[in-house]
Amino acid sequence: MVTLDRLANILGGYGVRLRLGSVPRSTPLRSVVIHGADEDTAEVGDVLLGIGARSVSEVVDWAVSARAVVALVRGGAETEDEPRVEGVAVMVISREVAWSEVAAVVYGLVLEGRETEAGRGPTDLFALADNLADAVEGAVTIEDRQSRVLAYSRGPQQHLDPAWVETILGREMPPWLRALLDAHGVFAHLAASVEPLFVPAQAERGLTGRMVVAVRVGRQLLGSVWVSCPAPLRGARRAALVDGARTVALHLLRSRASADLERQVESDLVIGLLEGAADAATVASRLGLALESLRVIALRARIGDEQHAALLQVFERATTGFGWSRPSRSALVGDTIYTVLPADQAVTARRWMSELQTALPERMTVLAGISGVARATELALARQEAEECLALHEARSADTAPPAYDESWDEILLQRLRTAGLSGRTPARGPVSELQRHDRANSTQYVATLRAWLQSQGDPAEAGALLGVHENTIRNRLRKMAEVTTLDLDDPRKRLAMMIELAATDNV
Repeated sequence: MVTLDRLANILGGYGVRLRLGSVPRSTPLRSVVIHGADEDTAEVGDVLLGIGARSVSEVVDWAVSARAVVALVRGGAETEDEPRVEGVAVMVISREVAWSEVAAVVYGLVLEGRETEAGRGPTDLFALADNLADAVEGAVTIEDRQSRVLAYSRGPQQHLDPAWVETILGREMPPWLRALLDAHGVFAHLAASVEPLFVPAQAERGLTGRMVVAVRVGRQLLGSVWVSCPAPLRGARRAALVDGARTVALHLLRSRASADLERQVESDLVIGLLEGAADAATVASRLGLALESLRVIALRARIGDEQHAALLQVFERATTGFGWSRPSRSALVGDTIYTVLPADQAVTARRWMSELQTALPERMTVLAGISGVARATELALARQEAEECLALHEARSADTAPPAYDESWDEILLQRLRTAGLSGRTPARGPVSELQRHDRANSTQYVATLRAWLQSQGDPAEAGALLGVHENTIRNRLRKMAEVTTLDLDDPRKRLAMMIELAATDNV
């Protein structure tokens, strides 16, 4: 079920502004109606598409007649009056977005909203690619904004080259070809224009000609359509390509709306588990997860200094495909992606991470932390473990393997102690503090000597080896340290307390 809040959030990405009346954003939407001015009886529905309305007042009147709680009107109509009618929210559509595009999203969200939780698939773009290939008489690929292949035609094959075949087999444009086309200004053209562009053949690189057109909704670029052809398309074939790009845009809109809703449903359920939902077993069942042998993976990503776009790209990739086609369930919370994955062993989680990264740009940095094995009822605790392991990974090189709690619990404990030390919760007085002050004032190495002696369990020879000094030097330092403070090294409880304090103040 779709709410007004969800509809407003998705349409907002396409230039639709919400002007709320007194309608709660949690209001459920179950039906769509288009106003028929020549009909005696108005249709009834929750969302009204005010096609042809000349003002906000008029579309609100239509909404009242249709008993709608949301009314959409074209920008440019008289919108300054903005009447505040009880029970009707008005959404204003940008002039750059076609009614057909808005309708595709609204119908996809509202009418399919009750079905996407079960995992409905996207519209068949492969059939569309086949039909378009017949119309333009050339092989077709449909690609997303990152040049990943969404669909391709089965023929004709007469103008294909090795780069085309490599693109199909790899399901994305090879980096060398993308760099070549970028150098020729192809992607700059796609970002700025809706006109088709012909890319001439380059015999030295083994490339035949290509015709490409942007797939766009308003100002937003969704992808591109490519045709293999030796010369620019003209006349009916060119018109078919332009019309085909518009149709592809509608398909991608419906697919994205359905996928966005599926992601929202999944995210809400995952967040419930991570927050310790009382009905964790029921929630896990709805997500298709087992009740045991689960791990939480916490991820952050960046491309250079940019974090937000990278995070969204990772989340989109982690949730690509519907529930039955992938084992993981994910949610995006703030600046972190949380994934719940069935995994007895940490290596399974790292393998999942590796597969995820192979589908992301090489320049993207992904950091992660992996919790220990948990039951569905323990995922709130597992989330904390994953977050602490993520903090460890952030303190290390990005090239290292993501730490897992059951392998790194000792480092996590020490990190907790260091955090306590940074917060000023370690003793201000006592043997360790007094030795630290003496070292700072006299450039001695008493704290390091105490740490090495405790780590060596009182063996002067081993402690000397750790510090690179003779064991007699260790004995001599211990005698001088006893003159500075009361160590009581014979007391096991005091030795333990000093070890804990040294761990808490390490690198502080």
